[in-house]
Amino acid sequence: MFRWMSCCCLLLGMTALAWGKPESGAPKVKRKTQISSSTFGLRMELGKDGSVGSVPEPKSNSAVDASHSDDSMEPRAGKVDLVDWQEPVDDFGDMAPITTQSAYEWQVMPVGLMYKAYLAGEKESRMQAVWFASQGRPGVIWETTLGGHVGLLRYGTTDAINPEGWQLDLEGAAMPRVDMSHNDDLEAVDFRAGFLSTWRYGPNAYKAGYYHLSSHLGDEFLLRNPGYDRLNYVRDSFIVGYTRHLTPDAQAYGEIAYAANHEDGAEPLELQYGIQYSPMVFGLLGAPFAAINGHTRQDFGYVTSVNITAGWQWRGYSNHTYRLGVQYYKGPAMQWEFAGRHETLAGAGMWMDY
Repeated sequence: MFRWMSCCCLLLGMTALAWGKPESGAPKVKRKTQISSSTFGLRMELGKDGSVGSVPEPKSNSAVDASHSDDSMEPRAGKVDLVDWQEPVDDFGDMAPITTQSAYEWQVMPVGLMYKAYLAGEKESRMQAVWFASQGRPGVIWETTLGGHVGLLRYGTTDAINPEGWQLDLEGAAMPRVDMSHNDDLEAVDFRAGFLSTWRYGPNAYKAGYYHLSSHLGDEFLLRNPGYDRLNYVRDSFIVGYTRHLTPDAQAYGEIAYAANHEDGAEPLELQYGIQYSPMVFGLLGAPFAAINGHTRQDFGYVTSVNITAGWQWRGYSNHTYRLGVQYYKGPAMQWEFAGRHETLAGAGMWMDY
């Protein structure tokens, strides 16, 4: 009951925040826009003979300009005029992220992602370290993730913050659990790897792809529990997801995955959905963040886990984020090797998202 009450309250609060309009007197933050070095502040024109000339400047009515009016309208070969840069027009109003509106082009190893990891997703490929206290269990457990998510190929804009077009991504991570109350023994580890085809247009982002996840027990855990029945938990899943940018700072999402191959406790279907607040604030000051994620798995008769995280984040101009905060988790064991267990975890840690 507490799980569902927490989920409903946070969803209602964050939805109201996402859809609410700022007061008329609220200051507006002007975001930086990436500009190609080939077009920044320059305007060029080709003459009839193919030579490079400037765009003619309008005549001025001032007395000073009148003295030079005899040649002010004549283009001069090779001359480049500087002009004022204009901010791009936002075709989607307040609902759309600001983009450079640049032309689509092919890029190898592009900067930025079109479909980013869910802040409260407990099985996302990222870098993290979270220290948990577990209900009904003494000591501290250390949940870590050592991985990453990068773009391999893109046909789209060159914007790192809000890219548009199509992109092929590679993601993967090792997710070990360390029992700090037993000499930092390794209890279990989940391994994940996959390819994603992603698209983004305005406030809508999509993904489709494949991921493999396999779970393993740690040697130290098996030595302490020699009679433990080890599972060969494996998922080979096809996945489809959708993220809607409610505002530039808030997103709602949902995804479905189906395991064509599944072993030892794994069942085919899983659903994931949530809402998150992650401000587009750059620099040393940073900004608060909050997120809630639901994960429904056929493995446990469609019992849903709830994961809540909140804290402070810093965002770079590569759109990577570093977060410090707290986390609360309730549901099936976060290490999928322990199929059949349920856990209630609360702790604090850090996250690095790509």
